[in-house]
Amino acid sequence: MPTENEATARHFGGATTDRVTPVTALQIGQLARDQFAFEACSTLTEWSLNELDVVFEPPAGIIWQYMRPRARPSFTHGLLRDLNAVADGIEGAFSRSTSDEEPPARFVVSASRVPGIFNLGGDLSLFLRLIETRDRDGLRRYAHSCARGQYRLHSSYDSPVTLVALVQGDALGGGFEAILAHDIVVAERQSQFGLPEVLFNLFPGMGAYSFLSRRLGAVQAEKMILSGKVYSAEDLHEMGIVDHLAETGQGEEATYDLIAEFNRSRHARQAVLRTRKIVNKVTVEELIDVADVWVDTALQLGSNDLRRMAHLARAQDRRWSRIEPSTRLSA
Repeated sequence: MPTENEATARHFGGATTDRVTPVTALQIGQLARDQFAFEACSTLTEWSLNELDVVFEPPAGIIWQYMRPRARPSFTHGLLRDLNAVADGIEGAFSRSTSDEEPPARFVVSASRVPGIFNLGGDLSLFLRLIETRDRDGLRRYAHSCARGQYRLHSSYDSPVTLVALVQGDALGGGFEAILAHDIVVAERQSQFGLPEVLFNLFPGMGAYSFLSRRLGAVQAEKMILSGKVYSAEDLHEMGIVDHLAETGQGEEATYDLIAEFNRSRHARQAVLRTRKIVNKVTVEELIDVADVWVDTALQLGSNDLRRMAHLARAQDRRWSRIEPSTRLSA
């Protein structure tokens, strides 16, 4: 397999040195000024990105955002904060550009640093605590944050970028839902996908129905949501949810190939993606309304349902504990 530098050079030309620019919170404003040639985007400089690695790759025009959780790989408040901070930065930078400028960043790729896991979904420990204390406002704040984040993905940050989800492991619950909000999905063959919420009498309320019903129709979407079934990457490729299959370990290379192919007819492909979103429109109001149904349902769960949720949370914690600590830190 070629190195990252070699892959970029082959696909996009240019030198193989200084290909990637790691981005820290304090460098985002400078990145917006110098490399994006836009006004400084001060929003991101106010944040410390603790659960997300952001890398800008100028020759390819790619911003990579890698989830790097501190604990169980799920959508914690910390990860949601970091994702929103990056979204703020991208939106702010592009809002200050002029229409005749060639955007230096044309793709945003979402991926994970955790071996074998993309994201396991919602923060189950938080859910248990909020449900047990009957904290409706806390559940609503979390759900609305997720819904708004999903809309930002679906709307491509209101920017002329194409969002790619690179899946190299399991994507469950909210992790699967997040993938559905992207424009394009690349998945390695070993990846698995599922919506396990029905196992503890809940449903995936952060976009699954909205996005699946528009892709597959309401009947098939409801079957997926209520089955609790785990799907392979090949299953979802056949259904049209996964756009590109990659061999194990070849996901990043496949993403470069995809982007190179996309760029050969970029205007046409971007027009098709824009048209898809016009015809199959998903609004933030719809996502928030569904999130409110999720809150109502969560507060109706009984003791047996909560025990099953707690059991799944413990299983996720055990899986996380088996990941080599040095791998977690390097992620």
